[in-house]
Amino acid sequence: MQAVLGVIFHFIGGFASGSFYIPYKKVKGWAWESYWIVGGIFSWLIVPPLAAWLTIPGYVDIIKSTDGGILGLTYFFGLLWGIGGLTYGLGVRYLGVALGSSIILGLCSVFGALIPSIYYDLYPSEGKDTFTDLLSQNWGQMVLLGILVCVIGIIVCGKAGTMKEKELSEKGIVDTSVEFKIGLGLFVSIVSGVLSACFNFALEAGKPMAEMANQAWQAANPGEGNFLFSNNVTYVVILWGGLTTNLIWCMILNARNKTFNDYGNSKTPLLKNYIFSALAGTTWFLQFFFYGMGESKLGNGPSSWILHMAFIILIANAWGLILKEWTLVSKKTYGTVVAGIAIIILSVLIVGYGNSLK
Repeated sequence: MQAVLGVIFHFIGGFASGSFYIPYKKVKGWAWESYWIVGGIFSWLIVPPLAAWLTIPGYVDIIKSTDGGILGLTYFFGLLWGIGGLTYGLGVRYLGVALGSSIILGLCSVFGALIPSIYYDLYPSEGKDTFTDLLSQNWGQMVLLGILVCVIGIIVCGKAGTMKEKELSEKGIVDTSVEFKIGLGLFVSIVSGVLSACFNFALEAGKPMAEMANQAWQAANPGEGNFLFSNNVTYVVILWGGLTTNLIWCMILNARNKTFNDYGNSKTPLLKNYIFSALAGTTWFLQFFFYGMGESKLGNGPSSWILHMAFIILIANAWGLILKEWTLVSKKTYGTVVAGIAIIILSVLIVGYGNSLK
């Protein structure tokens, strides 16, 4: 029953993450950087402490009592993840929900599983898996196979994107569903996929805060198992890093593009723009809220990460089909992107299976 609940929580979190960008499509008359940072204020500054306050009594005291080095490392990985989140938005902007999300999340899932093991080979830590373990053990070899399959899937998706761009150009068609730029989109998607994995590293770095929350809850509720919301205190610090990165970049873009007037432009539907941006930002955070709940039930960080990524890819691509992002291309191109997405999903499942063999 615990595992079933974990899967359900990860599905809800995956649905939130795969759907968060949809409200942004309802924002009218604002530049990308304007609606992105308004949504981000809710994602990284308003909702996380509110969630922690509602679920963890004394969460501020937990943060205050945490070693400065732990807080600094958690915040630093949050900064790197913030760049990944920033470029996620750009990847979806230039490639569409389906293709952009598949490439970014495929990379994010495998790097999230692979990079920590390389780190622990260089700096061993008790109970942590190393890259040597991956090479020498059956479960690790399965993880590496999944990573190889993911790379193949990303190449296939990139090929589909190139085919789409060529076909639309030859037909003189402007695809209004997405600001399609294959080269720039692939670049920012790769950057996003690599750096977005830093969220998993930030969770590991901030684990002592979650453990303090868990211990306090178990002391008050003996025999009830792990605390569903223990990660909510860690999210507060991680998302400060995400806010820092995105706020700086969006302010630079506002200044460069002269779009500061978006926030008060009466010629745009201001109230609706703020509501939809807030909805997108809140939905973005809910993925982490339910991720923490799912991880508390499954009790396996790497497998939870992979399962979460798989659900996000599935939901994002369902939205891509609903939004008809690939209706203007030939059956061959459509089949190519579907094949690439299927390969990425397969790779995520292979990595997850490998982790389950431990």
